[in-house]
Amino acid sequence: MSKLTITIDGPAGSGKSSVARRVAALLGYSYLDSGAMYRALALKALERKVALDDAARLEALAEETH
Repeated sequence: MSKLTITIDGPAGSGKSSVARRVAALLGYSYLDSGAMYRALALKALERKVALDDAARLEALAEETH
């Protein structure tokens, strides 16, 4: 059986996270806030002075992040 991935898109403040959490709960799925992940990685990159256009260093930073 293949895994189903559901993505929700929309403008800031439109309720995407609220809808996504509710849908995940109703379906018994896990909820993943990818925006929070991107923001956390960007913060870590800024703290470590990694240029945000340095794809190789950003990839390495993401891989070492748990």
